[in-house]
Amino acid sequence: MKLQELQPAIGSTTAPKRLGRGVGSQLGKTSGKGHKGAKARSGGGKRPGFEGGQMPLTRRLPKRGFTNIFAKEYATINVSALNVFEDGSTVTAEALLEMGLIKKAMDGVKVLGGGELQKKLTVSVAKVTASAKEKIEAIGGKVEVK
Repeated sequence: MKLQELQPAIGSTTAPKRLGRGVGSQLGKTSGKGHKGAKARSGGGKRPGFEGGQMPLTRRLPKRGFTNIFAKEYATINVSALNVFEDGSTVTAEALLEMGLIKKAMDGVKVLGGGELQKKLTVSVAKVTASAKEKIEAIGGKVEVK
């Protein structure tokens, strides 16, 4: 089977409606839109969330809080996940991406204290929790916060 030989299953696709092609087609004149009204006009219909003039739900509900546009978002990883590295190696955001431990570096990497560490590593990331730092240094590793 070749890419150009692919075809949809028989009966799975239908031809589009041919609107406004004469009275004999059953979809001539008003083209199935009836007479007048918002839905008969071009660009017609109601906007999303419209409730027929009633105050829309989005406006009835109270608004709380705000989104800080300057907030930093960190890619997080537990200490136990760092055991995949060789003993004595340096752990950076690039190394974590290479190993597939994080999907994106975002605004930096934060190491959390979940699990146990068995390797002596040099961890060079944006943020490290106190418990993670303790575990890394307890085994003889180093923590460098960029």
